[in-house]
Amino acid sequence: MVRGGFFLFVVALTAPSLAVAETISFGDSAAALAKACGADITANCRGVNLDSNRLKECLSRNRDVISPTCKESYFSTLDAIQKRIAARVTVANACTREIVKVCGGSTKETSKSVPCLVGAKGLSRNCAQAINDAGYQ
Repeated sequence: MVRGGFFLFVVALTAPSLAVAETISFGDSAAALAKACGADITANCRGVNLDSNRLKECLSRNRDVISPTCKESYFSTLDAIQKRIAARVTVANACTREIVKVCGGSTKETSKSVPCLVGAKGLSRNCAQAINDAGYQ
């Protein structure tokens, strides 16, 4: 059961989401977390719904019994995931004009405009930077 839950956690992290400055990709972060903390998660976080907040809470709660390798990497890995998510949210704000004018999209459904934004020419500097920080390019 725990292995199945861990697998679902890894899949959820690697799945595309709404939109990295100094962050790592979801796939890389999931792989790093699985490598550094897989055994600790299996041993200490049974029955925990493995989203990033609950996993971080479980590992923090069990800090005294987890391996040194996991201790060194889990906070930074989970923080990198949160930074990437935040960067993807900023695309909607930074690219409002481009979403509507260049892509003919709606600011309520930014994710549908991302492929257009990535290929569009003449984006504002802020929009281009937001797309780059979010890891879309």
